[in-house]
Amino acid sequence: MDLDTIRNTATALRGQIQRVVVGQDEAIDLLLTSLLCEGHILFEGVPGVAKTLLARAFAAGLRLQFGRVQFTPDLMPGDVIGTNLFNFQTGRFTLTKGPIFTDLLLADEINRTPPKTQAALLQAMQERLVTIDGTTHDLGRGFMVIATQNPIEQEGTYPLPEAQLDRFLFKVVLGYPTRDQERAIVARHGHATAMPRIEEFGIEAVADLERLAAMRRVVQQVKLSDAILDYIVDLVRATRERSSLAFGASPRAATMLASAARAYAALGGRDFVLPDDVKTLAVPALRHRVVLSPGAEIEGATAEGVVRQILEQVAAPR
Repeated sequence: MDLDTIRNTATALRGQIQRVVVGQDEAIDLLLTSLLCEGHILFEGVPGVAKTLLARAFAAGLRLQFGRVQFTPDLMPGDVIGTNLFNFQTGRFTLTKGPIFTDLLLADEINRTPPKTQAALLQAMQERLVTIDGTTHDLGRGFMVIATQNPIEQEGTYPLPEAQLDRFLFKVVLGYPTRDQERAIVARHGHATAMPRIEEFGIEAVADLERLAAMRRVVQQVKLSDAILDYIVDLVRATRERSSLAFGASPRAATMLASAARAYAALGGRDFVLPDDVKTLAVPALRHRVVLSPGAEIEGATAEGVVRQILEQVAAPR
């Protein structure tokens, strides 16, 4: 396994996804980055911009076990992680595993369920473990959450707690496509009103768990210079010093950004991280980890806008 193999595998996976999804190149690249550094990703957008379709196409391109949870207001934590049920025939409790026991988990419309159920994912996302009635179960190193959410301004949504958001490597905002992209979408999918079936597009899996593990070992060897390390730390610490932010990013954000930069460099065929890698990933990695102060919110500031200001003001290494 080498960097050329990683780049070729990523190119092949992009091609498979693009059989189904038109545009969304940035989202696809961030999905690949998350996959290589064992991160989780959150897609936000209005209904109908291919959040779920993108996640399903990505899963189809990998020879990994796939599970899906449709989050609803009445969903309970046990519906996600599973529960022990008493078997009257054997006189013992038997574990009934929930859909979280998989490699790739699509948490669809995650902010349409109350925080109590959202919190069922906390341990799984951080430790890749699930505790049920005092017994801990391993989910495996392949476990990855791809979550979708609707904008919080929409009816029937519950804001994700800060602790939950902090466990996502990236938050990707999917906007409306360009006119040319929308025309291509209608041409490709306009033959039916229902969501297209992934099987109809002949997507081929290009990697399995063993290959993925080998790719991740290569990514871990990508060089991160002291200058780049200082740059990442300075960016994250700057979010805690802005008067427009009530809360800045945590140390976890810095470690995740460093890991993501290594993966992004590997996707480009490089064994070293550039400042531009960090700049490219900083907004999706930090926008959901900072909280605006009340005054800044009244003035119409956005978390993304503040992060971009910090990027402009913190000197990058040369």
